[in-house]
Amino acid sequence: MTIHTYARTLLPALLMLSSTSNAQEPEKSTQLEEITVNTKSEQSKSNAYYQRDSGASTRTDTPAQETSQAVKIISRQVLDDVRATRVADTYDLVSGVSRQNNFGGLWDNFAIRGFAGHENTGPAILRNGFSGNRGYNPPRDTANTERVEFLKGPAAALYGNSEPGGTLNVVTKKPQFKSSNVAEIYVGSYDSYRSSIDSTGALTNNLAYRMIVAAEDNGGFRDYVDSERLLIAPSFTLLLGPSTTLNYELEYLKHRLPMDRGIAIRDSNGNRLHNIKRSRFLGEPNAGDFTMEAYTHQLTLDHEFSNQWRGKVGLVYKDNSTKGGALETRPALSFISPSGNVGRQWRLRDYQSDDLSIQADLNGKFKTGNIGHDFMIGMEAYRFNNDQFMLSRREGAIWNTNVYAPVYGLNQPASSLFGVGTNFYEKQTDVALFVQDQLSLTDKWKLMGGLRFESYRQDLDNKINNSTSKQDHFVTSPRAGLTYIVNPEISLYTSWSRSFRPNSGVAGGSSFGVDSAGNGFDPERGRAFEIGMKYQSIDQRLGGGISVYDITKQNVLTTNPLSPDFSIAAGEVRSRGLELDLSGQITDHLRAIASYAYIDAYLGKDVPTSANSFIASGSRLSNIPKHSANALLMHEQTLANGGKLGLGGGFTYVGKRADSTEDVFELPSYVTARLTTYWQIDPKLRLSFDVTNVFDREYYDSSYNSTWVLPGAPRMLTLGLQAKF
Repeated sequence: MTIHTYARTLLPALLMLSSTSNAQEPEKSTQLEEITVNTKSEQSKSNAYYQRDSGASTRTDTPAQETSQAVKIISRQVLDDVRATRVADTYDLVSGVSRQNNFGGLWDNFAIRGFAGHENTGPAILRNGFSGNRGYNPPRDTANTERVEFLKGPAAALYGNSEPGGTLNVVTKKPQFKSSNVAEIYVGSYDSYRSSIDSTGALTNNLAYRMIVAAEDNGGFRDYVDSERLLIAPSFTLLLGPSTTLNYELEYLKHRLPMDRGIAIRDSNGNRLHNIKRSRFLGEPNAGDFTMEAYTHQLTLDHEFSNQWRGKVGLVYKDNSTKGGALETRPALSFISPSGNVGRQWRLRDYQSDDLSIQADLNGKFKTGNIGHDFMIGMEAYRFNNDQFMLSRREGAIWNTNVYAPVYGLNQPASSLFGVGTNFYEKQTDVALFVQDQLSLTDKWKLMGGLRFESYRQDLDNKINNSTSKQDHFVTSPRAGLTYIVNPEISLYTSWSRSFRPNSGVAGGSSFGVDSAGNGFDPERGRAFEIGMKYQSIDQRLGGGISVYDITKQNVLTTNPLSPDFSIAAGEVRSRGLELDLSGQITDHLRAIASYAYIDAYLGKDVPTSANSFIASGSRLSNIPKHSANALLMHEQTLANGGKLGLGGGFTYVGKRADSTEDVFELPSYVTARLTTYWQIDPKLRLSFDVTNVFDREYYDSSYNSTWVLPGAPRMLTLGLQAKF
């Protein structure tokens, strides 16, 4: 049965189920005693727009008002109100977060405060505090997401290699001992269908389960770019005792869609190509789909030794694969003629990776004299294997197409006619020890210090030329912060921190991360300064903050102009900016989330591109707008029969951006608007209707350069039904 058929079958079934459950009182049954699992995620599971805790920024239960770091948490209520099906749907809601090229939706890619991570693998993403983004990963689904935490600034002191702009942490839903079953189905524009089931409850007095299944079949607004998606996520919570909890989670995610490089918007002379349909696909439908599969196993054990001391140990194993072929447009402007002819090449990929990591930490609260301590010590280790193989073939003009009149129907040549473009095996190992202490000097002054010691090793075998590169590094990542609690509503803070990220090997030419002698490079190093103010209303339902920062990252790799197949460490990147965030309950019936960001992100040094040319310092970083803003208002009214009616709307503004690192051309600014409404018919049945890009604005979402530009989605309508039973 296709997902399309499955959706049509499930819709009337949900309606019948809901009406049946409302028509008669259920028979009384023996109820299991409700058990509260005392974990941090349970303490922080509030659905309010404003979240009072600091998320994973401290790995403790410290209130956000007492921390010296900007943190923005997108709660489950926000995810539901904006009908977010991907974590990527949250980017526009947070100040300083910019969309980056994701090759048509193959993976998550974003920048925080101007720092985007590697162009091929994206930034650091955590999943329940564990690294979740090594290798190639399909876009994160929100069906099993409880909340999304944006941790601004370097997180290396606690989590190791990451970008200095910030880190994203996805917190998954956990099993509950109270029974709950929810089914959802959505039908939208361009033949899009999505359905999901979320069931949780107690199996025994000390064992709870959760099973989440979500499936999608999306037609998409891009010609020939259809996608399918399946998520299966079972999890279990076992109470081993009154103070000990064992959790196991499995997530299987399969994602299928064609490689989509987007459209070309300029020719070889740099002139704009006009009147190109945003639906235009410049690949080849006969090439088929890319298939991405990811298995994630997570096992954690929490134990409370006393009211003051608790410990946690966790193990995560991930297995990822990405396979597929595509006839892709070539990325240089020289392959785009003024008449719109575009050069293309075939590429076949087979990427495999596995990732094993372990964490353990001990957290305790105590006093030395009049000074209170919230102390943590822990260790982390991982082993990451990355096997990448790519074939490519170019045939001059015979595979060309035209942006105005594309030609389809070409068949892939035999694989024996392809040349090997990438063939390497990489192994990373890492062992780290971290320590952190949050000191309450007085009721108003809070001092935080942290330090991480990390031993990192990389072995990279280039199977094309049978060469081997090895590197070992010992890195220290400190951070310090000071917070002053002015009153229960206002706190002021300042912080300083360092970060690092290994210059590791990934697919493609100079991206191998070695110099012309075959040697590896020292890691990228970043440092950040930040000052800010946090606000929280007396009733703790509304909060926000303002922050100013200055970040520098050094030792960034770029192509060696004298040996284009290798790299040199010539780059420095700087970012300075201002951020404002506000979210929460304005009145009993009105909730809101809003933000504004100013980012000045640029190259700090000249970057050579050839023996006689360079990209000048001061050039802007790609896809980073200087100005961006968003707002969403939701009004909810209780009806006479006890139901609810919600009506909301908002906008997203993204300013002009450089289309590539070379900062030659600009992507224009844009504003999009959205409307959302729902009718909670009764406690068990809810209808929703959403409209995104209300005025059907044509805009560009992101780009790799002027030949790989992704158009934004047109007006989209989505009708949804949610039923509890």
